[in-house]
Amino acid sequence: MKRNYAALAALLLSTAAQAQAPIKTLPYPQTKKVDTVTTYFGTKVADPFRWLENDQAPDTKSWVQDENKVTQNYLAQIPFRETVRKRLETLWNYEKYGAPYKEGKYTYFSKNSGLQSQSVVYRQVGSEGKPEVFLDPNTFSKDGTTSLAGLSFTKDGSLAAYQISEGGSDWRKVIVLRTDTKAIVGDTLKDVKFSGLAWKGNDGFYYSSYDKPKAGSQLAGKTQIHKLYYHKLGTPQSTDKLIFGGEKTPRRYIGGSVTEDQRFLVISGANTTTGNELYIQDLSKPNSPIVQVVDNEKNNVDVIDNVGSKLYLFTDLGAPNNRVVTVDAANPKPANWKNLIPETQNVLHVSSVGGKLFANYLKDATSLIEQYDMSGKKERTIALPSVGSAGGFGGKKDEKETYYTFTSYIYPPTIFKYDIATGKSTVFKKAGVQFDPSKYESKQVFYNSKDGTRVPMIITYKKGLVLNGKNPTLLYAYGGFNSSVTPAFSTSNIVLLENGGIYAVPNIRGGGEYGEKWHLAGTKLQKQNVFDDFIAAAEYLKANKYTDTDHLALSGGSNGGLLVGATMAQRPDLAKVAFPAVGVMDMLRYNQFTAGAGWAYDYGTAQDSKEMFEYLYKYSPYHALKPASYPATMVTTADHDDRVVPAHSFKFASRLQETQKGDAPVLIRIETKAGHGAGRSTAQVIGEQTDKWSFMFQNMGVTPYQNN
Repeated sequence: MKRNYAALAALLLSTAAQAQAPIKTLPYPQTKKVDTVTTYFGTKVADPFRWLENDQAPDTKSWVQDENKVTQNYLAQIPFRETVRKRLETLWNYEKYGAPYKEGKYTYFSKNSGLQSQSVVYRQVGSEGKPEVFLDPNTFSKDGTTSLAGLSFTKDGSLAAYQISEGGSDWRKVIVLRTDTKAIVGDTLKDVKFSGLAWKGNDGFYYSSYDKPKAGSQLAGKTQIHKLYYHKLGTPQSTDKLIFGGEKTPRRYIGGSVTEDQRFLVISGANTTTGNELYIQDLSKPNSPIVQVVDNEKNNVDVIDNVGSKLYLFTDLGAPNNRVVTVDAANPKPANWKNLIPETQNVLHVSSVGGKLFANYLKDATSLIEQYDMSGKKERTIALPSVGSAGGFGGKKDEKETYYTFTSYIYPPTIFKYDIATGKSTVFKKAGVQFDPSKYESKQVFYNSKDGTRVPMIITYKKGLVLNGKNPTLLYAYGGFNSSVTPAFSTSNIVLLENGGIYAVPNIRGGGEYGEKWHLAGTKLQKQNVFDDFIAAAEYLKANKYTDTDHLALSGGSNGGLLVGATMAQRPDLAKVAFPAVGVMDMLRYNQFTAGAGWAYDYGTAQDSKEMFEYLYKYSPYHALKPASYPATMVTTADHDDRVVPAHSFKFASRLQETQKGDAPVLIRIETKAGHGAGRSTAQVIGEQTDKWSFMFQNMGVTPYQNN
């Protein structure tokens, strides 16, 4: 077929011109202001948009509708939005598998045929049996917004308990099945939150929850005292036995697990997201006491495994980069601990399977895996496909093989089968996504932050890309809660990369990439280091001609949303576009909602001291905004986010619309029947990613797929 190149060129020019044309934004809602003032250490702080914290109020719901109308009107005018959506839908439409695991006589795995709202749990007998559906979350609700949020089996695999999340909420329901018939056992447990499910034989299981808020919003209500319960099958939830927590031992976070041999109940209790007390109970002895192993919450400690009474513990006590120690359960105090895998310069994480320990080290935010026997003898370093992230290496003691997933920014997630005896890895499932890694490169660079600290960053783009300072670039980071951002493939990012874009991820302070010291350097009165590291990453990209201000977008979610919001307030001139997602934006009141008080280890609170209040007040995104020309911004949140309540984003967006003095749009996109991120349907994910890329390209004056 002969092409009319003149007509095609004219069409492309027309499309490009259309994309460059400014979009008419509807007037922002006239958000009312109230005379709400709180005094902190003698300083009066106005909070004119506090009424938006009441997410159940009719005027808040009306405001949400008005803001979504403005947002959807703007997005609908982007000429290439449908092109981006169709491309994402095509990219997403491939089979996706989860790593297999064995329970009883079955091997279980998850699979999504391509565009299913939720992945389906399948099972088969052995490795050659015919797969059958075990659980299909797509049948949980008509719109695909009810998701599977946890699945736990008895040791013999005859019973399974699973959690469901409705609309993305952290509040869960628990249902028990007989695995042979899939028949439901007993009643559905309700109001379970931040919980695992740990079976004690086949009689019942341990789970954790809070008392559900009785007044006001159940999504935003404060949750303070976590409790560990034991549920005996066939009995009402109202009679479940309180094991730990409550008024006598109040903790904000409590978790319970049972060792594989069913001998020990392991209890972790904490008031913050870092550090925990550890307790054990010998279940082999009736009415045995709960014994404290660690009596402070300054460090992290957990039980990896046990051999009889010998406990294998993972901890950062006396080892900021973590270590493995052993101790007898009869005398488990730290004074009796013996090093098994000592601390090194690289941060350690550990799992166990097949009677072996697998040490997963972070080396400049990438994986290095070593296999050890139970005496601490190193057996081998596992050969990985390339530089990237490996996860898995877990399972039961009698298994001869295990599975792990390897990925990087240009290596689609691939599941490998690993022979524990020989160390041989073979490809089990390769991702079928339309992406050719040979056309792209991902390289790690190091740059200096404001105070001279050396920070790593991985930059990914198409090979041969000209570094002319004009490439559309997304700068993403997190920087908090000891969480490490390691290389991981994103189907959505293909849209950016194949359109000549750059994806850059710095491993900034506050995270766990270099251990607890790196984490602490980005907490409380050191939090500004996190923002400085992010700003320095942006300046590095511009100084080295990867991009410029007009082609740079900032992105982050949750604590990363705080990062983007604070950076915008401090440096409104830094970037062209900003995506603060489900962010913690009011640093003076974050601890008043849901489990927010538990974040104080990282943030501190406005009630701690005058110094802490002033520090928080200075960088709090909601409070720090002043009249200025801010980037084109699309705030994102969800109506069922009960972790970082949407009020943070509501208040921030309102003040940003008020203080925006430039021409760039300020939108807030509020997803319905969705939460903090997990469990969203495929359609919701594609919809949000479509709007993100469309908004970014539009405001950078870039027309995607112009030459495709």
